[in-house]
Parts: sequence; C-alpha cells; structure tokens
Amino acid sequence: MLDVAVIEDPATAEVTLDPVRARLLAELVEPGSATTLAAKVGLPRQKVNYHLRALERHGLVELAEERRKGNMTERVMRATAASYVISPMALAAVQPDPERSPDRLSARWLLAVAARLVRDVGNLLTGSAKAGRRVATFALDGEVRFATATDRAAFAEELAAAVTGLVAKYHDETTGGGRAHRVVVAVHPSIPKES
Repeated sequence: MLDVAVIEDPATAEVTLDPVRARLLAELVEPGSATTLAAKVGLPRQKVNYHLRALERHGLVELAEERRKGNMTERVMRATAASYVISPMALAAVQPDPERSPDRLSARWLLAVAARLVRDVGNLLTGSAKAGRRVATFALDGEVRFATATDRAAFAEELAAAVTGLVAKYHDETTGGGRAHRVVVAVHPSIPKES
C-alpha cells in the first residue's frame, strides 16, 4: 500500500468525492469485506459491494484475499493507498497557472504554485513508479511566530535573499548532464490544529 497516491484522472477523482466511497476508502486502510464494511458504515452489504466495485474499477481498492464461506467466496479488499491527493490535472482545462499573474505576496498565486507542485510531483511519482525508480526530492516544513508584521516582512526579504544566493551558487546552466530542479518556498499563516 502506498502512503499517498495522486489522482490525475477526472473520473477517478469523481469516484473519490462520493462521501460513502470516501468513507469506505478510509476504512480500507485495514483490509475488509463488504460484510464487515457494511456493519461499520451502516449500509446494506449489496450497496457496499456496489461502491467497492466502482472503487476497484478505478484502481482505488484491490483484492487482498479471498475466503471461502460455505458455497460462496468472500472478497477481502484494501485501499491501494493510505491517503489520496487529487491533482489539478483532474481539472486540466481550469487548473491554476502560476504564470498567469505572478505575485509573491498573493495568496491566490501561492495556491497556483502549490497546485503546480502537486501536479508536477504527481507526474514524477507516476513516471518513477512505471520506471521502478525513486524521485529525488527534498522538503522542509516548519513554523515561525512573528512578533510584528515588520518582522514578517524582514524575514521574507532575508529568506528571498538567502534562497536567491543559494540558487545563484549552485545553478549551472552549462552542465550537459545536469537536471533542472524547481525550488518552491512558501510562507503562510498557520491554521490551528483541531483538538
């Protein structure tokens, strides 16, 4: 089971947005049959089977095992990933484009950059899975509390200067065998965690 799977297909995204199917996906982090799931979600087994078939058609669940029960075979299913992210590719015609109106201080531009990040890393994961290789990535996540808006602005300027300096130091346009990497740095207000 993957930790995170990226959904790029619009039809697959639509299947996951159904509340019942989303609940079944959450339950299927641990393998389960239609019978056991029906008891957990409060639906008839036949209805659960209907939803499981739709999830299976789109590669969101897979057969974990089959168990003989009398004269029938019980199918035990599991989710193909612990969690899913819907790529902007699922809405390709209207996906955000950070090139449309670049503005370092705009929350909407930050969202467009984040959408591009999800799209690009999703494409890299899909390609690397087919090739049986890992994707070379790095992420840094942290939190900082600013005393004042002036401090926040000063931090942003210093961060921009530091990253620009690092990019200038390591960027080599002349290397024939090199590979370009995108650098994304974002700062936004933290959202309090639910307790």
